[in-house]
Amino acid sequence: MANIRTSQVKSSQVSDYIHNTPFILAPMAELSHRPLRELIEGFGGCDQYFTEMISAAALIDQGPLEAFYIDAGPRPEKTVYQLVGSDPQKLALAAAFLDKKECAGIDINMGCSAPAITRTGAGVKWMADMDKAAALIRRIRPHTSRRLSVKLRIGLTDDFEYLVRFCRRLEAEGVELITLHPRTAKEKFSRNCRWNYVSSLKKELKIPVAGNGDIGSAEEMLRRGQGCDAVMTGRLAIRKPWIFAEARALEMTDTVYTMTDTKHDPCAKNEPNTEETGLRFLELLPKYQPPEFHLGRARRFFGYFCDNLKWGNYLKNQLNREQDLAGMEKTWEAYFREHGE
Repeated sequence: MANIRTSQVKSSQVSDYIHNTPFILAPMAELSHRPLRELIEGFGGCDQYFTEMISAAALIDQGPLEAFYIDAGPRPEKTVYQLVGSDPQKLALAAAFLDKKECAGIDINMGCSAPAITRTGAGVKWMADMDKAAALIRRIRPHTSRRLSVKLRIGLTDDFEYLVRFCRRLEAEGVELITLHPRTAKEKFSRNCRWNYVSSLKKELKIPVAGNGDIGSAEEMLRRGQGCDAVMTGRLAIRKPWIFAEARALEMTDTVYTMTDTKHDPCAKNEPNTEETGLRFLELLPKYQPPEFHLGRARRFFGYFCDNLKWGNYLKNQLNREQDLAGMEKTWEAYFREHGE
């Protein structure tokens, strides 16, 4: 498949093999950073990692914290920088700057629907005018030799024909990969993703199409991969940083079982140690992120990771009361002493 490479991975849980469905970590604010990539790599990694959104304006203005956003470790060759912004010139300059760094590609965010982003004309607002969006790609394309991709939604409204025309314009201007999160700009997580749009869009384009959204298990990752060129997941990878290894191990069985059929799960007898994984994250966070980021990113991570635990909501509240990582570590360890089961 063009521009999406399969890879051979090594893991203590999974034997070496080449898998068929590329798996990608989604870009998530305050979550898709180096500590998380390090954690996932420890379980065998995935094919590509998208960074959290990088503000093109802040990058060009040399903001004091931008160095942490563009840290592509531990696997720069598998890391895709995602840029967000509304100014075409700054986006082009930012792409040119990142082009000089080792990476797997540069992605333009045309899908974020957060009010703080859309108010500036960035994110999904680019989908309001396909002429402007095409002109943006035309401006960026000469500034980078890297794979240029776009992550987007269905659009401002549920109009598949418009989505196809929009993506064809981007394709004509040099975009090499589209990632579709199949919800409209106004739809939140309560509305199920329209994954049929992903497979339908794939049939309309010459370039690869990846799908993203509502992935709940390793089995579902493999199922979704049958209808697109790559599967991107975000929240599930926070809850289970080992999910990519689990999906790869399941893929080795050559059979996709029903969602509720856990007795065939090849990782079921080797479930990762939840306590140790949480402690590992608390160790990685200060190693690769500045103090200004510690509490916010730790709270975001454990907001999802605690879902693995019986009394997870209780523990989330306890962790959120802590004012430093040392306090969070003590609270985390105390939970396992009290709830050994």
